[in-house]
Amino acid sequence: MGKVIALANQKGGVGKTTTTINLAASLAALDKKVLVIDADPQANASSGLGIDLRSVEISVYEILTEDITIDQAILPTSVDNLDILPSRIDLVGAELELLNKDRREQVLLNALKEIKDSYDFILIDCSPSLGLITVNALTCADSVIIPVQSEYFALEGISKLLNTIKIIKSKLNPKLEIEGFLLTMYDSRLKLANQVYEELKIHFRNLVFKAVIHRNIRLSEAPSHGVPVLHYDAESKGSVNYMQLAKEVIDNNSK
Repeated sequence: MGKVIALANQKGGVGKTTTTINLAASLAALDKKVLVIDADPQANASSGLGIDLRSVEISVYEILTEDITIDQAILPTSVDNLDILPSRIDLVGAELELLNKDRREQVLLNALKEIKDSYDFILIDCSPSLGLITVNALTCADSVIIPVQSEYFALEGISKLLNTIKIIKSKLNPKLEIEGFLLTMYDSRLKLANQVYEELKIHFRNLVFKAVIHRNIRLSEAPSHGVPVLHYDAESKGSVNYMQLAKEVIDNNSK
């Protein structure tokens, strides 16, 4: 049975998509079968894994709003062991269309049932909002990775996300857990970055990943080439960081 992990934080620009792409590629490199679900209308996870968005005929939008099975929409990527359910800009309209559906929070959960056993890990890249599509992602997820940027106001808004997770856990998905908080864009030379890391550990203790994602130019460059950083520059700090995270995720799920 595949482990479904949502990557969520309603604060934008914290590294959700970067983490989705590169954690998925690192897990795949460690011989895990991985599916990425791009649940963000910006579709950056799709383009970052080399998908030509103009050629996408069936996306998350159709899975949520039409009677289409999920296997019709899944595409292979250039990375061995890694598939993607792509997104498109029209996913923006899915929120309104879902409003009239029965059990509208569970559409993605039901769609995933037929393919969940085919993967070791399913990673869902959520949009920077707590709307109905993100609620769908959290309802079908086993756990959540929360990327936190090592900058001022980093912890602002986390309480709102944690409250949403608490509500979904009590009303829709009792098995939902926090996989971990991941510090991103970390620069150890900055006093503020170290303060944010310490504050995270004080508040959330063993829920903070040991792996930390450092600021790295290769991480920023890789998406424009449509590949994960592991395939762009395997020796870079970003590649090493995400491989450490992948090993930690595997270890945490093998206990």
